[in-house]
Parts: sequence; C-alpha cells; structure tokens
Amino acid sequence: MLKIVQVGNSLPVGYPVDTSAEFEPGMIGSLYIRGNQIVCGVSDGRSPLGIIDDYRTRAFTAVSIDEVVITPALGVNNNGVLVTPNDVKCELKNPNIIPSSFHTSPVDVQLLPRNGMVIFPAGTPLNFDFDGDGIPDSIRTVVSYTYQIPNISGEDSTAGNGRITIWFQKGIFQTDMFETRDRYPVNKILFVSENGKLTTTQPSSEYPGVAMVTGPPSTISGVLEFLWF
Repeated sequence: MLKIVQVGNSLPVGYPVDTSAEFEPGMIGSLYIRGNQIVCGVSDGRSPLGIIDDYRTRAFTAVSIDEVVITPALGVNNNGVLVTPNDVKCELKNPNIIPSSFHTSPVDVQLLPRNGMVIFPAGTPLNFDFDGDGIPDSIRTVVSYTYQIPNISGEDSTAGNGRITIWFQKGIFQTDMFETRDRYPVNKILFVSENGKLTTTQPSSEYPGVAMVTGPPSTISGVLEFLWF
C-alpha cells in the first residue's frame, strides 16, 4: 500500500510498464531497456527512480510487525539452565509467510512459512515466566514478517493503458512495502533493497540513500512513514 501524507503541487508520471515485473504500491521503481523500449519496473536498489503507485501482482501482501510469540514448554536442567527436551511448535497469526522477510529476536526458530508456524528446537532455553512464580516455564520471542493475504487474488492496474505511475518528487509517504528484517529508527536513512523495498541496510556504495524515516512501523499501524528526497 501507499499513502501520500504531504507532497508539493507536482503530479506523478506515467511510464511504459515492464510486463515481466510484479509490484505493489509503495515499492520503488526503476527504468530498464527491454528490446528497443525504455520501460519501468521494480528497482534492484542501484538506480531508484521513484515510488510505484500501481499494482501488478499474483497475490497481495501485508506485514506483521513485532508479533509476540509465547509458548509454554517443559524444562529439563542442562548445566543449570532449563531447556526444552523436545521440539515445540507454535502457530503465528498468519500463514503464507515470505521466508526472506522473516526476523526473530531474541530466540532463533525454524520457520514453516506456508503453515505460518515456528518451531523452537529441542535444547532452546526457557526464557519467560508465564505464571510469575520465578521459574521459567515458557519460551518468548518477537517476530516480524511479510505474508501473502489469503483468499485475495492479485490484479493488474496497468492493464488498461500499459503504463505505471511513479511518484518521484519530495514528499512524505507511508507504505508497508519495506524489509521487515530491519529496524527503522526515526531519522535513519533509507535505501532500496534488491527486492525493490525500502530498507535501512545499504548493501554497498552503489545503493544511494533515497529517503529518511519519519515514523517507524509498529504493531498498531504496520506502516513505515518516510520523507522521500
């Protein structure tokens, strides 16, 4: 999704669309040469043009930010630390998770992306006291991820005219098209990932800064607010 908070008087620009690309509003576009034509598709981070305001996708996505996962577990003593003797499964709020988007802290887990489940492997320390008796009896971690919205098929808003809409002027925007594996403190410089999404990680000097965080995503809104340069 893309929401415009504040921009100047300029309107977005339409470019011929790269018909091999898939995208959603809020991703970052770039120009490419396909055959003898210049078209606009998804940026790989090195030559970002502007913010896409169209969709061409087989499935829409959404994000879950800082989802707290707590599961009770039996503990056995391992050198003075209570650990689970068996694998423990726990269901997340959403299935159909995109594995590359998944982030967990402070406990590592095994992800079953299609089912939307995580597995705490045998030997994971118990780190949470659920009943408040002073003895750890559960495992707690916090996860963030992007998932495909079930029962909603994708669409192509460029089918009518074959053009993609791009915002490239300075302004404040909101989107859920960002890399959920990163953190987004206020005033942090944003780059574009190889997936065409905003990120605070700069892979190399080839990837220019394009925006600055003005409002971090949260469990309530799940959107990133940013100032596009």
